Amino acid sequence: MTRYPLLDTISDPAQVRALDRRQLPQLADELRAFLVDSVSRTGGHLSSNLGTVELTVALHHVFDTPHDRLVWDVGHQTYAHKVLTGRRAGMAKLRMHGGVSGFPKRSESRYDTFGVGHSSTSISAALGMALAAKIKGETRKVVAIIGDGAMSAGQAFEALNNAGVADADMLVILNDNDMSISPPVGALNRYLARLFSGSTFNAARKAGEKILDFSPSLREFAKRAEEHVKGMLTPGTLFEELGLNYIGPIDGHDLESLVPTLQNLKHLKGPQFLHVITKKGQGYKLAEVDPILYHGVSKFKPEVGIAGGPTGAKPTYTQVFGDWLCDMAAADPRLVGITPAMREGSGLLRFSERYPQRYYDVGIAEQHAVTFAAGLACEGLRPVLAIYSTFLQRGYDQLVHDVALQNLPVVFALDRGGLVGADGPTHHGAFDISFLTCIPNLVVMTPTDEDECRKMLTTAYRLDGPSAVRYPRGTGPGVAIEKALVGLPVGKGEIRRRGRDVALLAFGSMLTPALAAGEDIDASVANMRFVKPIDRELILALAAEHSLLVSVEENAVIGGAGSEVERVLEEIASPTRLLRLGIPDHFIEHGDQALLLAEVGLDRDGIVAAVRARQNSIAAEQQSDPPTE
Repeated sequence: MTRYPLLDTISDPAQVRALDRRQLPQLADELRAFLVDSVSRTGGHLSSNLGTVELTVALHHVFDTPHDRLVWDVGHQTYAHKVLTGRRAGMAKLRMHGGVSGFPKRSESRYDTFGVGHSSTSISAALGMALAAKIKGETRKVVAIIGDGAMSAGQAFEALNNAGVADADMLVILNDNDMSISPPVGALNRYLARLFSGSTFNAARKAGEKILDFSPSLREFAKRAEEHVKGMLTPGTLFEELGLNYIGPIDGHDLESLVPTLQNLKHLKGPQFLHVITKKGQGYKLAEVDPILYHGVSKFKPEVGIAGGPTGAKPTYTQVFGDWLCDMAAADPRLVGITPAMREGSGLLRFSERYPQRYYDVGIAEQHAVTFAAGLACEGLRPVLAIYSTFLQRGYDQLVHDVALQNLPVVFALDRGGLVGADGPTHHGAFDISFLTCIPNLVVMTPTDEDECRKMLTTAYRLDGPSAVRYPRGTGPGVAIEKALVGLPVGKGEIRRRGRDVALLAFGSMLTPALAAGEDIDASVANMRFVKPIDRELILALAAEHSLLVSVEENAVIGGAGSEVERVLEEIASPTRLLRLGIPDHFIEHGDQALLLAEVGLDRDGIVAAVRARQNSIAAEQQSDPPTE
């Protein structure tokens, strides 16, 4: 007998809509069991997806998808959506090379209406879709599903502010899975949700508005009375003030409440706001108890849960940063640690526990995080902003104007520099060297191993201006780490191997494959360490001794570290040839890190092949151009 008798009959949302409402709880139970089993085999985001099962079932049961648009905020909510929209079989290769993406992706399914990896974009995109439908004369409902963490970002409120005055026919659903802004959910809230979303209440309100149009003073009194009643019974006053009709909060796991409320809202015009309460990890006790541990998981046995990591394992770069942060905080009381809602992912957990008065999680608000750090620096403190490379892109204007222009000593600890693997193109740190190097006053460093990462963080911290240390996801080569807080000479690289004809100039994580390639082709290998200021003397010395220089970086080849090497060679009109290796000019899909690096030619074999191809090209060119007399 199949484990999923009802789920086995579903391959399209139309089949969900055809179900009797009494069948929906069974579908939700089977879907949740499938997700636990599937993600335990592949890894992925678990606890947040378990929390949106009933909401997803209800949405596809009520709305005519894909004609009606569902716009999800990040992919941590969308695994159930993927299963119900014909991708159940594809979940076996979730986040693997050539398999299903862990995030909504327009090219993957017509049900993924908007591609997203970062948060807080759903309301803006949904508003655009709703107004596009209005312009084209199309009748459809557009629904944005946003998590409560994403509501901390400014873009979400910018979009809400716009939606309230744009007369858009759209629904915003706040998936509140932290209960941070909500009272307990009970029978009264369920009743009020149905009342405020029902056609009778809304028809009466509109009729009353028409009558009260004849008396502006009475109309204003009635409006305030309604707001006060809602404000006393629900936490929706803020959203009402922004111009949205607030409904809720309701239990996001109660289909008997969700379905009729959504059916009512489907027929209401104008901007609507539904507040639902969900629980991360719902239905899987281990994830309910520790939703953070089960947020992003590797393979595990569901009946056992996630086991502890092996003792004696190499530390990740994130752990190296976390240890350094605690050690430097002990040495200097001016240090302040900042994260935009990534305490665990960026390695600040121990720091937050040991130095709670100097730890700030500002929420998913990267722009604010950067300017907040600048304000701290103005008053003599030493802020360290731990942020993923891909998320710093959101705070670029603040980095330029609020930090670099004022030459403030802010340290940017850039985690996940380079290709990150399964999270794919929205999370690859493929552009930071390119967009950082062009900014005046900013020092940019690329550590090649764990010890160098610690030393570079110390170097950055002791500078009197802004700096960035970008390090990759995962572990390094496993070198011993000196515990002393020792820095490095700014702008100086080192020769790690002596060879002939060819010199490989490696930046950061590329030193290991460059050294391996250097053995194959007998090339010199330099650990460049700094992208800015780049070691000009080292480049010129290598150019004088070799006929071909090869820059190797885990960053976009356009505008990257190789461009800085090229600039130095151009300054002296050096005849030495330069080959620039890096991430090519297209977005790299998700998959295993090593596989992706090989695919773009940034492993040992790829470097060797590229150098030999260039040498052959140079030889052919020289043969076709005989020397002049």
